[in-house]
Amino acid sequence: MSWKVIARVTDVEPGAVKACRVDNIPLALYNLDNEFFATHDICTHAQACLSDGYLEDGKIECPLHQGVFDVRTGNPVSGPVDTNIKTFAVRVEGDDVLVDLD
Repeated sequence: MSWKVIARVTDVEPGAVKACRVDNIPLALYNLDNEFFATHDICTHAQACLSDGYLEDGKIECPLHQGVFDVRTGNPVSGPVDTNIKTFAVRVEGDDVLVDLD
């Protein structure tokens, strides 16, 4: 496993998403009631940053064409998206949020 610090716990308020970059990989970090999830930040449908989208009930809506993904699984929920986004394992150590890039 290749764990990397992505943010501090206080960097992402509950119910929010934050754009991060680790090893030149664009990531979106989500705080769902103090449980953290990470996905690739670029929508699989078009070149839009999911971190600029609307997060509600564990789902992120792409700001470009309003496709929706489940941030826990990366699965598409509604079109026009039909390809999963990559998800990454996340853990918290003290005040640090780490992501596994493998």
